[in-house]
Amino acid sequence: MPTATPLRGVRVVAVEQAISAPLTTRHLADLGAEVIKIERPDGGDFARAYDATVRGLSSWFVWVGRGKRSLALDLKAPPAAEILRRLIARADIFIQNLAPGAAERLGLGAETLRARHPALIVCSISGYGPDGPQRDRKAYDLLLQGEGGVLAVTGTPEAPAKAGISVADIAAGLYALSAILAALYHRQATGEGATLEIAMLDAIVEWVSAPLYFAHYGGTPPQRAGMRHSGIVPYGPYRCADGAVNLAIQNEREWARFCTQVLQAPDLARDPRFDRNAHRLANRHLLEPLIEEVFAPLTVAEVEARLEAADIPFGRVNDLEGVWNHPQLRARGRFAAAASPVGPIEVLRHPMNQQGVESPVYPIPALGEHSAAILSELGYSTAEIAALRDAGVILGP
Repeated sequence: MPTATPLRGVRVVAVEQAISAPLTTRHLADLGAEVIKIERPDGGDFARAYDATVRGLSSWFVWVGRGKRSLALDLKAPPAAEILRRLIARADIFIQNLAPGAAERLGLGAETLRARHPALIVCSISGYGPDGPQRDRKAYDLLLQGEGGVLAVTGTPEAPAKAGISVADIAAGLYALSAILAALYHRQATGEGATLEIAMLDAIVEWVSAPLYFAHYGGTPPQRAGMRHSGIVPYGPYRCADGAVNLAIQNEREWARFCTQVLQAPDLARDPRFDRNAHRLANRHLLEPLIEEVFAPLTVAEVEARLEAADIPFGRVNDLEGVWNHPQLRARGRFAAAASPVGPIEVLRHPMNQQGVESPVYPIPALGEHSAAILSELGYSTAEIAALRDAGVILGP
């Protein structure tokens, strides 16, 4: 029988919105933590309204919103302070990604909370960090892709392009998750809580480290190469008769096999223009048309057969429907049904696979779905909960 989820019994209070902190708490919930998500009564987390494509629900919220209990609470209403006090007194982790200074104005700054609860783990996610000249700037993913160098290395030589997913948010959310798990381990050993400050800028610059070092120490930035690689050739999609195949040649042994078995041109491996990666990079304008000339009469399936026989890394350039129906994902049972306000929705399982451990797929909450239940657990009577609802302090059944 599978063992219990690793974070069962861990309690999280999250004042969160958009992607970075919600992704962190989504994964804490995936691992079994109880996550109470505090949302505005007038619409909730604004990620709920990014679109309505998943049978009326936002695709973004379906992604990062599941597994949590939704408490719709007006944080500016006077009764909210007592509700928060009771919630945080029971919590192991508090996480927030409000606008700069907002948490402190609400009495939810790390210093205040840790003074009251020394064992509490407080995690704050911001755009630029808690100090420095840009600490008060609001931050969104595209802005951080520009500030942190993603736009400097993504796109074509003629024009930069943003990454098509929220890489700065995701980077910050996953570093927050890692830091929280480390802090839990530290607390188990010492009894001490932690103050964690995760900046989107720090996180995305960490991801840009290799080209950053290359540019600074080499004196020349790597060139934007579109769907190809700025420093390795051949690497990227190459056209065939009916599509394209993604190649990734990583060393000279693979290059020799590629020339002999795939291109069926063994002399090309010894050609001084192409006999090592530095030469192939300098002469890519000559080499890449030669590759596509060989591939032109061949179907994707025929090229893939040659690549597989030669043990050359390759992949397909899928559209999103191709990803949804990917045979590897489907064969491994990577999709499952999650309950939601509009009925069961097929979603991806989380990728933190641990053999022998439960891996349930938790529901997607409606706004304020758990407000009354949470307040009841905090000791509020039915009449008190009704009064808070009537006053607009909470929302929910």
